[in-house]
Amino acid sequence: MNESVVFSVLSRKFIDHSEATPPKAQQVIYYSLAIGHHLGVIDCLSAALTCNLADYRAWIATLADGSEARRKMEGVPRYGEIVIDHSHVTMLARAFDGALAAQTDEQQAWSHAMLGWLAAIQQESAVYIMVRRQYD
Repeated sequence: MNESVVFSVLSRKFIDHSEATPPKAQQVIYYSLAIGHHLGVIDCLSAALTCNLADYRAWIATLADGSEARRKMEGVPRYGEIVIDHSHVTMLARAFDGALAAQTDEQQAWSHAMLGWLAAIQQESAVYIMVRRQYD
């Protein structure tokens, strides 16, 4: 069995308008959105990058040993998934940018993709990345 790592990026959000949701519950959803909560909001994630687990491990091994960025990224093989959000942008951007010189061409392409996603999160804090280990 092969293991891979899939990076999924938020592509859009929508409110669940299903007929199964009673009108009073819809009012709660709209109220909670108005006060900043995300009850009833469905996130649509699009797979943006897939690599095998061994290649992923080699890629994150280029990050500084013992760094918080490396610890964060090691969460995928350890826990099965991580979320990268606005609070991780600066730390991860510095780490991946700093590791470029030690990376292969393929790893550099992945790092550039990551840097692009991090820039998108910096511009719009609602954007995030879900990274999951997947069994093929």
